[in-house]
Amino acid sequence: MVQRQRLVDDFVALCRINSPPKQEAEVIESVLPRLRKLGLEVQRDNAGRHIGGNADNVIARLPANVPDAPAVFFSAHFDTVEPNPDVRIIVEDDLIHTDGSSILGADDKAGLASLLEAIECIVENRLPHGEIWLLLSVAEEIGLLGAKHLPLECVNATMGFVLDTGPPVGKVVVGAPTHDHLTVRVVGRAAHAGAAPEQGISAIVAASRAIARMKLGRVDEETTANIGSFHGGQATNVVCPEVEIRAEARSHNTQKLEAQLAHIIACFREEAEAMGAQVEIETSRHYEAYRLSEDAPVVQIARESALALGLPYETRLAGGGSDANVYNAKGIPTVVLSTGMDLVHTHNERCRISDLEKTALWVLEIVKQVAQQSLP
Repeated sequence: MVQRQRLVDDFVALCRINSPPKQEAEVIESVLPRLRKLGLEVQRDNAGRHIGGNADNVIARLPANVPDAPAVFFSAHFDTVEPNPDVRIIVEDDLIHTDGSSILGADDKAGLASLLEAIECIVENRLPHGEIWLLLSVAEEIGLLGAKHLPLECVNATMGFVLDTGPPVGKVVVGAPTHDHLTVRVVGRAAHAGAAPEQGISAIVAASRAIARMKLGRVDEETTANIGSFHGGQATNVVCPEVEIRAEARSHNTQKLEAQLAHIIACFREEAEAMGAQVEIETSRHYEAYRLSEDAPVVQIARESALALGLPYETRLAGGGSDANVYNAKGIPTVVLSTGMDLVHTHNERCRISDLEKTALWVLEIVKQVAQQSLP
C-alpha cells in the first residue's frame, strides 16, 4: 500500500527545500496543494506574526468516513535545526544522507514525508478512518514557538501523535522534562590590569567561582543542568567588568528543577557578593514536563499498532522537548513516535528508507486501530 518510490521522492524533495526556523514558507507552499488535492480542509493560523517568521502553522482536517471513531491528530514540524541551502543528498541502497557538508533535514522531514504518504494511502485506498487532524508546526527547533501559538482549541481530537524522534521505529516517548533557561549578568568593575588591578572587580573570576561550585551535567536520574555560553571581556589589560552567561536546567520532577535553579542562582549571588560584584538573573520556561502512563489510551493505541506490525515496541522518557510538551500542556494526551531520522542535528544525519516505510505503515495502523474502536 505504501509506495516506496513516491515516499523517497517526497522525502528528498522536502529535504532539498531550505527551511530553518522562521523561514518555512517555501516548504509549506510545496505541501499545501497536495493536502488540498487529497480533500483535506486546510487553514493557517497567525503564528508567523507572533514569532517574527515568514510562515504560519498549518492545520488540516480530513473528515471521518467512520463517524463514531475518535478524532486524532498527527503532528510534524517544517523547520530544520540549521539552514542547508546547498544540501547534497545521496541515496544509496537503504540509506539517505548528505555528503557531510550540511544537515540532511530528516528532523523532521522524515516525520512529515511519512505522514503525507500515510494520508495519501488513506485517501486513495478509501480506508476507514475517523476524523484526522494534521498539526504541522513552524519554529519547533527554537523553543516550540509554533506549537505554543497554535490554536489547539479549534482541534477536535482526543489524542495526538507527534512524529519526531529517532529509531528504532516502534519507540514511543511517553514523557519529557520541564526545561528552564537562565540568562545571568555578572557586573564587576573595570580597572587597568597592570597599573591598578586591585581597584577592579573581575566579573570573569566571580562567575567562574560560582560555576565551579555548581552541580552540572547529569545531576540525578531525572535532572540535568548546563552552562551553555559565557561571554565577556574586551582586552587582556582590563579587569573584566561584565560577563553574560546562558544556562539551562531540565527535570522530569518539578521540585528537583526548582531546587536546581535555586542552587545555580545561589552560587552566582553568593560568589558575586563575596567579591563585591552584582548579579542580574532572568529565568524563563521553555516548556512543561509531561508523563503518560502505560494504560493511557494514546499509549495503548501506539503499542497495539506497533505490535500488530511486528515493530520493536518500547516506551522511553526523553531528555529534551518536542511539540508534544505543548499539546499535553494544552490538554490533549500526546505521545512522540519514532521515525527514520538518525544522528540528527549533525552533518552525519541520515535516514533509512525502510524506516520511512515503517513510520508510514505505523500511522496507517494507528488510524485503523482507532477506526475499529467504533466498528461492531
